[in-house]
Amino acid sequence: MRICLVYDCLFPHTIGGAERWYRNLAERLVGEGHEVTYLTLRQWDRGADPGVEGVDVVAVGPRMSLYGPKSTRRILPPLVFGAGVLWHLLRHGRAFDVVHTASFPYFSLLAAAAARRVGGYAVVADWHEVWSSEYWREYLGRLGRVGELVQRLCARVRQRAFCFSHLHGRRLSALGLRGVPTVLRGEWAGTLERPDPAPPDPVALFAGRLIPEKRAPALVAAVALAAATRPELRGAVYGDGPDRAAVQAEIDAHGAEDLVSTPGFVDSGELEEALRHALCLVLPSRREGYGLIVVEAASLGVPSVVVAAPDNAATEFIEDGVNGFVARSAGPEDLAAAILAVADGDTALRQSTADWFGVHSEELSLGRSLTQVLEAYEELNVRR
Repeated sequence: MRICLVYDCLFPHTIGGAERWYRNLAERLVGEGHEVTYLTLRQWDRGADPGVEGVDVVAVGPRMSLYGPKSTRRILPPLVFGAGVLWHLLRHGRAFDVVHTASFPYFSLLAAAAARRVGGYAVVADWHEVWSSEYWREYLGRLGRVGELVQRLCARVRQRAFCFSHLHGRRLSALGLRGVPTVLRGEWAGTLERPDPAPPDPVALFAGRLIPEKRAPALVAAVALAAATRPELRGAVYGDGPDRAAVQAEIDAHGAEDLVSTPGFVDSGELEEALRHALCLVLPSRREGYGLIVVEAASLGVPSVVVAAPDNAATEFIEDGVNGFVARSAGPEDLAAAILAVADGDTALRQSTADWFGVHSEELSLGRSLTQVLEAYEELNVRR
């Protein structure tokens, strides 16, 4: 089959869960013998090879800064990308059987739908997140209503829809999607074997982009409070971003220079080794479309602490007391209580986390999701 993948970012030129998903999908499709084109914005030096073997990577827009000073998406790049996708598909759409696009940043999905009559292809859309009205207002202020309307228009486009959590699947259906979205639970590309947990160091570890939604600074006060009960406890914040200064400010405010370290961005091997020996992963995010780092921690037998929040799909991976805990809030008392509960669980909790991963690894595997996507392609192609 001839597949066109559409996303404005490309791994490893930008790093994120969606980027990894489309890179893995492209490579799997090529490995299965399909022809793959990848439409994106240019993120590499002009004239350089974008570096995806066997995939025709096409830049349909120039190199642009996607994020503004507050780490929110700028409005111009999605418009430019949507126009580039529309122009490419109007000219070359007949070369594809399926156009598979991320729903966000929306205009690429609208472009794929608009050019479908000319191209004759089927449209597949991934909904990594479906934003609530409240979050739209917070994200864009008065323009949030416009963003919410565009999201609703995209949901009502005729498409085969995939979501990566039940939370966002329900939200997508509520927006008026035609049909039922398929929930893909698997994005884990590592080993599926039950892990043999390493002995833990007394470190509560955060890993991720330091952006406001992740609430990394909350770890500092929680560790300081928990250390009053267990003096051996420490914290570590891995990652970088606009909230790095806020993390340091919390360390200074709590006099926690000896309690919480900030290694910043490190290579994947170093992070995996640190996570393997951590007491627990702490992810205080209020918004997660999936939460792959929680699965990664479980694959090492490391329990996780996440936070109950209306937009946090990572809670779907946690069974309280089995592979971690869901804290009631990101407040110091609630987070500290969850960290202490992990410490009390000790080796037994690490073993039950390993057991949990062993039971669910196939469901959570990238291979399982890619197989479901390929089956959907075949079904759509037969209908065409």
